[in-house]
Amino acid sequence: MDGDNQTTVTEFLLLGLSEESEQENVVFGMFLGMYMVTISGNLLIILAVSCDPHLHTPMYFFLANLSSVDICFSSVTVPKALVNHMVGSKSISYTECMVQMYFLFAFGNMDSFLLSVMAYDRYVAICHPLHYTLMMSPRLCVLLVVLSWVITILHSLLHTLLMVRLTFCSHNAVHHFYCDPYLVLKLSCSDTFINDVTIFTEGGLIYAIPFVCIVVSYASIYSKVLKMSSTQGIRKAMSTCGSHLTVVCLFYGAILGIYMHPSSSYSLHDAVASVIFLVMTPMANPFIYSLRNHDIKGALRKIILRS
Repeated sequence: MDGDNQTTVTEFLLLGLSEESEQENVVFGMFLGMYMVTISGNLLIILAVSCDPHLHTPMYFFLANLSSVDICFSSVTVPKALVNHMVGSKSISYTECMVQMYFLFAFGNMDSFLLSVMAYDRYVAICHPLHYTLMMSPRLCVLLVVLSWVITILHSLLHTLLMVRLTFCSHNAVHHFYCDPYLVLKLSCSDTFINDVTIFTEGGLIYAIPFVCIVVSYASIYSKVLKMSSTQGIRKAMSTCGSHLTVVCLFYGAILGIYMHPSSSYSLHDAVASVIFLVMTPMANPFIYSLRNHDIKGALRKIILRS
């Protein structure tokens, strides 16, 4: 190797979504606005669920957890991008980059596990309504959330430790506004075979298992709905699932847009999919659930009237 290639990287350069200053200003304003909406919207959901006793049910318990994770998920990447723009810097230290990737893995996968748990909750509510209270006990709800956290933390730790063992040489430019694990992996000058295999096996399973659970849950719900004779019952069943299905499609659609295509250089397609996944999905979730849910709207109305 040349002497330059043997220089150990102590920081990475986040090149962002555009190299033109005018476009960067537009992106900054867009990110700042969406981030503020994300924080306020999800905080309102958490506040509504916490303050209204009528919302102390498994479905809203999981929704409050989802809102908490969405706040954290968006906060992993967006604030750093905003700060870098304000100070005129593109750098992120090696340690910050590894920490950012760890929490990206953790909160991103926690989102998918919570969506699968919420799908199971809807399955029990529609297919086994008489046993709902027994099957979705508070103890089970807490256990499902804790188990999800344990799995995602171990998953994140595994991939972060595999990334830390790699050596990074002179190339340190990441063509993104955050430390994308795939792009950072390509910058390594050491063998990444173990990382690649782990990503496509264990990493694939971590996203596939919750998705399969969601598909199975909704297949059972669909089968149950077809057997309903009452039109009102069908409408009620679908209304309770509509918001969740919308969020699932947005979340997994963005994942497919980012990762489920041949490895290539950074493109506009990757940028749009990443923004949808990291910024727009956490922002959209509160609107999707509140606009289609009379209980959430009622709780938010009470909070506004009190204030």
